[in-house]
Parts: sequence; C-alpha cells; structure tokens
Amino acid sequence: SIFSFELMNSFKQLNRFNGHTNYVQGIDYSTFNDIQLLYSGSSDKTIRVWDINNNKQIQLFNGHSSYVFCMKFSSYHYHNYNQQVICSSSYDKTIRFWDIKANKKLHIFNKHAGVAGIEFSQFKNHLK
Repeated sequence: SIFSFELMNSFKQLNRFNGHTNYVQGIDYSTFNDIQLLYSGSSDKTIRVWDINNNKQIQLFNGHSSYVFCMKFSSYHYHNYNQQVICSSSYDKTIRFWDIKANKKLHIFNKHAGVAGIEFSQFKNHLK
C-alpha cells in the first residue's frame, strides 16, 4: 500500500503527496527563491523532498537502515554557508545531514540511543 499525506486549510485539501511506502513519521517546511519545499520522513527508511508549488517529489534520500523519525531544515547552514541542508534522525541510532542541492549525504553521527526529535539552535553572529 502507498501512504500519502495532505495539506489542509479550513478542512479543504490543498495538496496530496504520494510516494512513501510506509507511515510518514514527520515533516518540515522551508522556502527560498519563491520555492516552497516540504520534507517528509517515513517508516519506509526514506526522506523525501517535495516541491509544493508543482506537487512533485524532487529528492529522495535513502541512507537510513531503519525508520526515520524526524527531519529538520537547517536555516543556520542556509544563511551562513548558502547550503540547503536537512538533518534526519532514525531508529538506526544515527543522525544524518543531507545536502539537498548536491543530493548527497554530508555527515553521520553514530551511536545514539535512538533520536526521536531534532531542533536547531537559533545561532546569532554577534561579532562585527
């Protein structure tokens, strides 16, 4: 079976995204250059990146060996390094960083006891 998720507004369906083959565990959202992107992580071990305006999947990351619990877009990497990076956590006890533009894995942090959530600090550069 195919699992999908929908964007709703006032109980009206706005979009439907099909592609995951198991439960969607989490989503995140970002915009840049007038493009709206949605990120989804699933029990099918994948992370998918969706273009909301075109209702299409534009990236697929499949490096996790177990369920993906959470993923977050990093505004820190975007504003400081001009990189479009998402971070994901999984039941496989890893945290992974992915470069959306380059379509590649950047970093892996191993040996966690299972990370169910991710949050980025609001780093501020106070140096002039």
